[in-house]
Amino acid sequence: MALMATRTKLARILTALSTRTPNSRSGSGCFNPFGALQKFSASYTSAALAAEESETMGSRYMALETFGVKDYEDYRKSRYGDITHKAVLVDAVGTLVVPSQPMAEIYRKIGEKYGVEYSEDEILHRYRRAYGQPWGRSRLRYVNDGRPFWQYIVSYSTGCSDSQYFEELYYYYMTDKAWHLCDPEAEKVFQAIRKAGVKLAVVSNFDTRLRPLLKALNCDNWFDAVAVSAEVEAEKPNPTIFLKACELLGVKPEDAVHIGDDRRNDIWGARDAGCDAWLWGSDVHSFREVAQRIGVQV
Repeated sequence: MALMATRTKLARILTALSTRTPNSRSGSGCFNPFGALQKFSASYTSAALAAEESETMGSRYMALETFGVKDYEDYRKSRYGDITHKAVLVDAVGTLVVPSQPMAEIYRKIGEKYGVEYSEDEILHRYRRAYGQPWGRSRLRYVNDGRPFWQYIVSYSTGCSDSQYFEELYYYYMTDKAWHLCDPEAEKVFQAIRKAGVKLAVVSNFDTRLRPLLKALNCDNWFDAVAVSAEVEAEKPNPTIFLKACELLGVKPEDAVHIGDDRRNDIWGARDAGCDAWLWGSDVHSFREVAQRIGVQV
């Protein structure tokens, strides 16, 4: 019942949004239905969640329909045809690739011969604290090869400022020993996506080591473009990096969908740029699922 009530209220608010007059526009000169929808969603979140938890899986699917997921997919197919997007943008760390060993473990193991005595728990705690701090006077952490930033992170995390230690650690994270592909089917799926005429790009907050890393993992030739923050001079969630990726691919933002594991950086950032966006591990769980959702058979 709660879901039905929410569905009715949603229909009313959408109707109201579609009939707003020019006087209802925001100060920027553009009416923002998404902002209004956010306010509406906040008002009914508790009721919707309570109802969803008490329903069966079938009701859960109905809840998704309530908020327009299926309708939106049908809309894109009706407008763009069976293949709903012209480009797929993929986040790197956490989506395309993941570390092969925990960061704190590597920092400690390599650091032992340089006198690092901190435990892995302490290294992790200090790493998180350092990573979360404002970086100098710049909002950009990954400038060029990112060395100044990573020297600060390593030194703070481990208490060791030995330059040889830093260099060994720095180069380790450029090799296939440090990373592996998140989805073992990635190559097969990406080949099918490109064969269907859909373009692919990596969009990542990373330094210039990303390109040699992709080459070390033998996946650099899977993509039509790479937009890395150190080169674009803009980090997600800044829309600039997504717009640059679309420019490199020769597509409009509304024709691209971005896949990433960070709600703020990947989802909100891509949507601010005008792209579609799906959260890895929640909206989609594999690249095969991404392909299926855009209408490509693998």
